[in-house]
Amino acid sequence: MDCSDTVTAEVCKEDDIGDGELCEVMVAGYPVLLVRNKMEFSALGSRCPHYGAPLSKGVLRGHRLRCPWHGSCFNIKTGDIEEYPSLDCLPCFKVTVEDGKVFVTAKKKDLESSLRVKDMSKRCLLNRNTMLLLGGGVAALTCAETLRQEGFTGRIIMATKEKHAPYDKSKLSKEMNLKAEDIYLRKPEFLCAHGIELWTEKEAVSVDFQKQKVHFMDGSSQKYNQLLIATGAHSSFLKVPGADLQNVCHLQTPEDSSKVLELASGKNLVIVGASFVGMEAAAFLSDKAAVISVVEKHEFPFQKTLGPQVGGVVLKMLQSKGVKFYMKKELHELKGKDGKVTEAILASGEKLPADVVVVGIGVTPNSAFLKGTSITKDNSGAILVDLHMQTNIPNVFAGGDVVSFPVALLNGDHSSIHHQQVAEAHGSIAAFNMLKKQKELHTVPFFWTTMLGRSIHYAGCGKGYTDTVLKGSLEQQKFLIFYLKDDFVTAAASLNCDPIVSLIAEVLYLGKKISKEEAEAYDINNIPL
Repeated sequence: MDCSDTVTAEVCKEDDIGDGELCEVMVAGYPVLLVRNKMEFSALGSRCPHYGAPLSKGVLRGHRLRCPWHGSCFNIKTGDIEEYPSLDCLPCFKVTVEDGKVFVTAKKKDLESSLRVKDMSKRCLLNRNTMLLLGGGVAALTCAETLRQEGFTGRIIMATKEKHAPYDKSKLSKEMNLKAEDIYLRKPEFLCAHGIELWTEKEAVSVDFQKQKVHFMDGSSQKYNQLLIATGAHSSFLKVPGADLQNVCHLQTPEDSSKVLELASGKNLVIVGASFVGMEAAAFLSDKAAVISVVEKHEFPFQKTLGPQVGGVVLKMLQSKGVKFYMKKELHELKGKDGKVTEAILASGEKLPADVVVVGIGVTPNSAFLKGTSITKDNSGAILVDLHMQTNIPNVFAGGDVVSFPVALLNGDHSSIHHQQVAEAHGSIAAFNMLKKQKELHTVPFFWTTMLGRSIHYAGCGKGYTDTVLKGSLEQQKFLIFYLKDDFVTAAASLNCDPIVSLIAEVLYLGKKISKEEAEAYDINNIPL
């Protein structure tokens, strides 16, 4: 180690930090996370590489540290990522204890960055094996990176119909003023440096599973040794007259997001659907559009996922910003002039001025190109996989929004879960099994929605829940809701109660059951569970 690049600083007294405590200390003017676990000290980067959350506010269980905001997990011994959505690891620093004083030694360049890219093997041209990954989202990306991290030196191809490198799709409705390059998860140069080929505007149109060959829209084809199908899902289309008018938009790409922002500014915006895309777009555009009208067939936003209690809070939040809601209503027709939408007509006969319409009524798996093949799909078109992300076809794996997979919190029943973190976990697990390193999916779904500067965090899988337990106050917008099925917690959501949902995620990850009685007795002001 070059001593000129290294600093050592006394950060605290040995007795200043107790067992299981997380403490942010300063080393050469940079924040470092100091952890004491079973009387042993560790020092790591203090900010989550995902969105910069302070890890001193996180949840520690054994050697596993979970981010308070979005649930990323890190090993405090190595700094390695153990649970997504963060793609990167934490830097680790040397800790010594002398005469009751705790010292941290670190390289200055490591202190400057709160992330560390996990080591990857290099491409070797002598290795003729080809891993073909269909899709350019996070499932394909984490698969590619995990393959390299686990020593694969052959060819990796990511083929996507998109024109961009993998980007953070969750921001398309949350921060609509960003350029595509601003939300890239990895730049093309990064992929190139690690021998990951990115084929953009390359849409798969068919697969010959016997010959292990994929055919693309441009007439080309590519053979593979192992295939990952991670083609995602697309926004479901309206089935009403006028749905094909100009300025009827779906938020699928960065270009869509920019277009809606431009069209809606100072104009009349109608949003069809009150789920995540619609509500986040309404929140972001609430001070930009002239009038925002939301049309939803259910009584509350998020009713199917977060339930009426959380939905009611969101409804009031957005109403206070002038957003108009037409709940328990259905769109009947869109009318236009000169080919552009001008009006939305509801089944009730009400007419809403519409210069632009945003559609957010659910998604459909991008699996039509597999029609006529023997791959097994469910009624929605989602590809069925097992816990290894293996399909029923040899050497063919699938992950992300295009699949239905066994969910532990649903007692192993298959379901599709459209969260970024889940897709990343799918991609990584697929990579291990493509390399014949047997590994099963073990993850607790975690997602968040952000509106008007407030974030609702959710962990678990509440599908089919039959009961809820509310802690805190909906009116004061500080609450925790447990979702229960058969008297046990399967999911939880919170607002202004971090890091409680991260804690619950960790409890569920460890396979522990939370009973209704425990949920009812839980004190949100006393974190341990």
